[in-house]
Amino acid sequence: MSGGERSGQVLAGVDGCRAGWIAVARRPGDTRPQVQVFSRFAELVAEFGATATIAVDMPIGLPDRISGTGRGPEQAIRPYLGARRSSVFSIPARAAVEAETYHEACDLAQLHSDPPRKVSKQAFFLFGKILEIDRLLRADIGLRHRIIECHPEFSFCRLNNMVPMAAPKKIRGAVNPAGIAERMELLAALGIDRDFFAKGPPRGAAMDDLIDASVNLLVAGRHAQGLTETFPASPLRDRHGIMIAIHG
Repeated sequence: MSGGERSGQVLAGVDGCRAGWIAVARRPGDTRPQVQVFSRFAELVAEFGATATIAVDMPIGLPDRISGTGRGPEQAIRPYLGARRSSVFSIPARAAVEAETYHEACDLAQLHSDPPRKVSKQAFFLFGKILEIDRLLRADIGLRHRIIECHPEFSFCRLNNMVPMAAPKKIRGAVNPAGIAERMELLAALGIDRDFFAKGPPRGAAMDDLIDASVNLLVAGRHAQGLTETFPASPLRDRHGIMIAIHG
C-alpha cells in the first residue's frame, strides 16, 4: 500500500493516447488499478478530485528560450537511458509550442534556441496536449503541487535500479512484444500483476499507452510518499512559475 492510499488519496498515472488521455488509477480501497480514457485532461483532473496525485507523460513547464538539445529535463535524463534515449523528444520554447502551424513553430523554435533548432514532427503533434495541461496549471496554482511530469522510459529505468530497458516498446511504429513483456515483468515485480493487462488497452489507446500509464501510476505513488527526485536536481521555472522538471 502506498503513502497516497494510506492518506485516502487518489493516485493516477497518465499517458496521451489516440482518444485523448489514458489513466491508470488507484482509489483508496482498490484491490487493483482501474483504467479510464478521457478526451480532455481537464475531465481527468475533475474525475480524480482535488487531492489526487497525477503523474503524466507530457512536458510541463515551457521556457522562453532553449539552450542545447531541449529543455533541462530532457537533457538531464537522456544520459541514463542508453539505447532508449531517442524516446526523449526535444520540446522547444513556449512561443513555438503556442504556434498554430508546423512552419510557424519551426521558425519560432529556431528564433528562440541556441543553437537554432527546428521542431520534430513527433514533438509538434504533442503541442495540443502540452497546452491542455499548461492552461490548467496557469489557471489554478493549486494543481502544480499534484500534477507532475514524468517520462515512462526514465521511470522504468529509475524503478529498475537505474538500468534502462533492454528492448524498445515499438519497432518501426509497431508494438514490440519483447519490449512489452520486459516492462510487464518489472511492473509485476512492483505490484501490478500481469493479469491486469490481459484484456489489453481500452478503445482509443494502445498497449504501449497502457504500459506507460501503469508505470506512471507507480511514480505518482512514489511522489505521494516524497520519494521522487527532480531531473535536473535544481529545476528552473517558466515565466508563469511552473516548474520545469521530470520526476522520478
